[in-house]
Amino acid sequence: MICLWDSQNSWDFSKPREPCGPEPAEAWAALGLSRPPPEAGPALHRARREVPPCLPPRVSLPPVLSRRCVHSKASVLGDPAPRGRPQEVEILDAKTREKLCFLDKVEPHATIAEIKNLFTKTHPQWYPARQSLRLDPKGKSLKDEDVLQKLPVGTTATLYFRDLGAQISWVTVFLTEYAGPLFIYLLFYFRVPFIYGHKYDFTSSRHTVVHLACICHSFHYIKRLLETLFVHRFSHGTMPLRNIFKNCTYYWGFAAWMAYYINHPLYTPPTYGAQQVKLALAIFVICQLGNFSIHMALRDLRPAGSKTRKIPYPTKNPFTWLFLLVSCPNYTYEVGSWIGFAIMTQCLPVALFSLVGFTQMTIWAKGKHRSYLKEFRDYPPLRMPIIPFLL
Repeated sequence: MICLWDSQNSWDFSKPREPCGPEPAEAWAALGLSRPPPEAGPALHRARREVPPCLPPRVSLPPVLSRRCVHSKASVLGDPAPRGRPQEVEILDAKTREKLCFLDKVEPHATIAEIKNLFTKTHPQWYPARQSLRLDPKGKSLKDEDVLQKLPVGTTATLYFRDLGAQISWVTVFLTEYAGPLFIYLLFYFRVPFIYGHKYDFTSSRHTVVHLACICHSFHYIKRLLETLFVHRFSHGTMPLRNIFKNCTYYWGFAAWMAYYINHPLYTPPTYGAQQVKLALAIFVICQLGNFSIHMALRDLRPAGSKTRKIPYPTKNPFTWLFLLVSCPNYTYEVGSWIGFAIMTQCLPVALFSLVGFTQMTIWAKGKHRSYLKEFRDYPPLRMPIIPFLL
């Protein structure tokens, strides 16, 4: 800090300087001295000769005498916004760069979720779930829990908005996806009219494997419905509404295709008979139990209402020991269940459904595996995304 004394006991760089003369007596009185100490005489006279006449000698003055001071650092570099002072936030359209909203006096500790709520007040058509705010028009979306003062922004924060489209809750999506196949399969199993012909209306198959397949298929989707309601904890509350049509087409369409052939009056049982069915049933049951165990382990890993992420590790449950080798064993068990169901029914549509499901779950597993490696430095190096030692 550089402070200059003028004849009016004030500090100002804008006025021309006059010779300051001797130090004011008040300054020495404030320091408890009636006049400069004798030992300071030579040094004081030498300082007067060396310092320009408009500047006083370097004497520490009390705060009372320092009326106005100019910070040289602030005048040259610009003073950053002090912590705790309200900030300004402007929200621009990420595509057109048009200013959509200007928020004044936003608290520095405000989260992105709170900023979204403020933005909704001026644009009610964009509720918080369909907003994506980012620091760069093509960058990643900021998380709802991110705090404004911790972001790399200045006094006026510029955020870019993208519309995610109409949203729907994950619970609603899952319930719709899983209830459809359960209902559709039973229509074919009970052979309701207009499917196989009048003489087969409400008749029953003579093959035991057909009834067993219906039990397994129904158990799988009832389990999924119950897990959606009581087990799963979602990191994101919603998903785009358009996805529900794509997902339902996949699940409902394959369910109808599989059920049509398995429950067809001309259906033939597996080639190796009861032995093939028993082996496939054992695979299906084991994988269903494993899938449920993994879902429970993941649920216990995240407290209710929290979005914290931790490294999943095996528990005392033997079905969770697959975590030693795989990042997403729930997908591994899911694929195993459908492979067992395909072996049990020896039906081509089931095999194709298993292949498509395996492809999609492999993509998801690889994405989660990369996320784990990026987020946790001590992530177990032996793990693979979905298949131990291979994939």
